[in-house]
Amino acid sequence: MSKSTKKSTSDKESKTPKKASTKAKPDKKVTTKKTSTKPKETTKADTKKAPKPAATKDAVVVHMEKRFETMRDEKRLPESVMTELETKVRALGLTKKEFDDICDNVIESYERSLVEPGEAVGTVAAQSIGEPGTQMTLRTFHYAGVAELSVTQGLPRLIEIVDARNNPSTPTMRIHLSDELAGDRNAARNIARNIEMVLVESVASNVSIDLLRQAIDIRLDPELMDDKALTNEDVARAIEEKIKGKGEVEEGDNNIIVYPANDTLAELQRLSEKIREVRVKGINDVTHVVIRKEGDSYILYTEGSNLQDGLEVEGLNPHKIYTNNLREIFQVLGIEATRNAIIKEAMSVLNEQGMDVDVRHIILVADMMTADGTIRQIGRHGISGSKNSALARAAFEVTIKHLLGAGIAGTRDPLKGITENVILGQLIPLGTGSIDLLMNPQSTATKRRKK
Repeated sequence: MSKSTKKSTSDKESKTPKKASTKAKPDKKVTTKKTSTKPKETTKADTKKAPKPAATKDAVVVHMEKRFETMRDEKRLPESVMTELETKVRALGLTKKEFDDICDNVIESYERSLVEPGEAVGTVAAQSIGEPGTQMTLRTFHYAGVAELSVTQGLPRLIEIVDARNNPSTPTMRIHLSDELAGDRNAARNIARNIEMVLVESVASNVSIDLLRQAIDIRLDPELMDDKALTNEDVARAIEEKIKGKGEVEEGDNNIIVYPANDTLAELQRLSEKIREVRVKGINDVTHVVIRKEGDSYILYTEGSNLQDGLEVEGLNPHKIYTNNLREIFQVLGIEATRNAIIKEAMSVLNEQGMDVDVRHIILVADMMTADGTIRQIGRHGISGSKNSALARAAFEVTIKHLLGAGIAGTRDPLKGITENVILGQLIPLGTGSIDLLMNPQSTATKRRKK
């Protein structure tokens, strides 16, 4: 037994050092390899990684430019905030993720700072516009120092804007000439002649019915014809186009004779009235044009407005034609231009009267008027008349009609607005009333038991 144990122990001892030696040998080799390869690897890595920082910097800059461009297109931040953000962010060495996080935080914080949650913006805007409106004058003022033209200002004009009237009481246009003709008075006079509407009766000294010849005799005024730069041919051509085969037009020295196809007296009278209203020259609805010099250039002010035809007149700057007729702006240029025009017109009326109203109140009104893509008035035929609540509609105008209609139809009122809750004497859903605070009694009871 002792021999076998000795053998086994000697065998074990002989085996263990062999294992140790085999383990130790590769360790030495590995260490030598590591030490030998490390400097080589570092040199390769250094040579490869040397241009990478510049490449990453370029990628971040390109990413920044793209993000700034998209942010400008979205217009979620004002230009002053955008420029400040650009200058401050470019000075910092940021990664793409850090840059995106900063931009997202700036947009979120700006949008949150626009208005306090639960703020009564509509009521504040209505009071801010309505209170100065009670102190406004009711007169019609001369237009911007032009003695020949007058334009409605003050409270009547503000009511026109808010009611989105189809035809304002004094429609006007402000027209700039093209850059080549802006300083030429003769060119301005010629363009004014082309724009101003000239009817037959405005250049005729007399329009009479000749019963002997069964004809209509139109006597032309030579002075007026020279002033409007017209000839007999122009007047005769305009009349011929208007009557379209209902009679013959004969040109004289200083007059025009029209022989109607039907020579009854009623037909003669009807045709003479029609001939008086024939447009010889100019564009429709523009009855008078005034030339005024502002700085080095001449500007045309018109009495009457026709934006569609005005844009087609040669010699004008199409980017600098403005009208105070909101409906025309909507039909020609679209809803965004109409929104801007509402803001501009309302602010100019208030500033003219010396009323200091914050533009954001007017912007809210303009947004409400144009929110659905068309112009709506603030009244029972527009915004106030289209509210979901029958009580809110009844509180504005035509109370009995709205309440009867709601009662017959069995309308349910959700009571989500301010007016209906005021009528019922409940807490309005604004400010502290817009928040519901709830408590779970079971969770508090369990906490007390644990204590």
